[in-house]
Amino acid sequence: MTTYHFIGIKGTGMSALAHILADSGESVQGSDVEKRFFTQASLEQKNIPILPFSESNIKEGYTIIAGNAFSEDHIEIKEAKKRGLTFYWYHEFLGEWLKNYTSIAVTGAHGKTSTTGLLAHVLDQAYPISYLIGDGTGKGHVDSMYFAFEACEYRRHFLAYEPDYAIMTNIDFDHPDYFTSIDDVFDAFQSMADRVKKGIIACGDDEQLQRIKTKVPIMYYGFEDTNDFQAKNINETTDGTTFDVFVRNTFYETISIPMYGDHNILNALAVIAICHYEGIQAEDIKKINSFKGVKRRFTEKTLGNQVLIDDYAHHPIEISATIDATRKKYPTKPIVAIFQPHTYTRTKTFLQEFADSLALADHVYLCDIFGSAREDSGKLTIHHLQQLISDSSILDVDYTDVLQQHEDSVLLFMGAGDIQKFQHAYEKSQIPKTN
Repeated sequence: MTTYHFIGIKGTGMSALAHILADSGESVQGSDVEKRFFTQASLEQKNIPILPFSESNIKEGYTIIAGNAFSEDHIEIKEAKKRGLTFYWYHEFLGEWLKNYTSIAVTGAHGKTSTTGLLAHVLDQAYPISYLIGDGTGKGHVDSMYFAFEACEYRRHFLAYEPDYAIMTNIDFDHPDYFTSIDDVFDAFQSMADRVKKGIIACGDDEQLQRIKTKVPIMYYGFEDTNDFQAKNINETTDGTTFDVFVRNTFYETISIPMYGDHNILNALAVIAICHYEGIQAEDIKKINSFKGVKRRFTEKTLGNQVLIDDYAHHPIEISATIDATRKKYPTKPIVAIFQPHTYTRTKTFLQEFADSLALADHVYLCDIFGSAREDSGKLTIHHLQQLISDSSILDVDYTDVLQQHEDSVLLFMGAGDIQKFQHAYEKSQIPKTN
């Protein structure tokens, strides 16, 4: 039996792929840095070995899968190439693996992970499936009917895939360290659309997606009357959101989801559209209401009178959507945004947009920028963003107890770096000290 060795197994996509191969009966191990990641516990539960990086991990007969965060000069990658072992980058291997199934790629600038999670949840009600979600969750099944997976546009990695179907949630300018403009992003999505074999489900309310030219059928979803799948009669309740779905202007079903905000309705519509197209019954589609969410997307806990929410929002559009969803769920509570920008290039590109979106909160705390090893900070610091947001403060990880002054509030921790360490430090500071 081949052993698959994952270089950077704690990465979200990599750990999910490791789960899929292990569930499918393959021999799996991996290596990574010593630092503990939120993906680690579930790998350990499956007894998947996690080793420190070392060239001695690379052995004859192994198939090597390397995470896209690493470069050719990594010690294990160099050793694998020197030995002439079968070698794949993450997106290359995934492109090969998904050919075994009816594959559904979920892509877009925002909402990929949540939509993939929703899709996997609904398909799982009706069929044996495999899925790969960008929060590190993966599941394999030898008799899978479908393979639902998150496809990232960064560095055009998603062009390694030729899926049967694609859900496209939106096109927006992000990853400014790679993409030059919105037109460059559009070009990448157009290239992706050209690779889809059976059909595309796209948000028709998104102006950029309306420009996509396709060789396969395309179905649009959204709030506008022109969409094939439309949400109407939206009603927010204490348990979430209820809305009516119309298929080509004909009432189809009333759907409830345990989430808030327009972005979550759109994500649900995308899933409803592909499931309806594939002939899944309404009673199975309605089980969307039992979705428990994905990791790091509006993950809630209470601490005394405060509600603490951990969310991956790292783009101004996502911050606005997360604050909007929080307002809808907690209309009477003040919202305290605690934000850590991710990468200097993104912070510099969207400096004013970050300020505008964060200003939607009642109080704002900023954490130092989480930079990438591949970029130069220039002279940019968190103070440049602070100057654009009146009454905002810088939060030091050693002095998080200042947050306890916000009685009966929602503390919204947002970011794609290590923002969780600020939440953990705050939670720890609130544990009563014993003599």
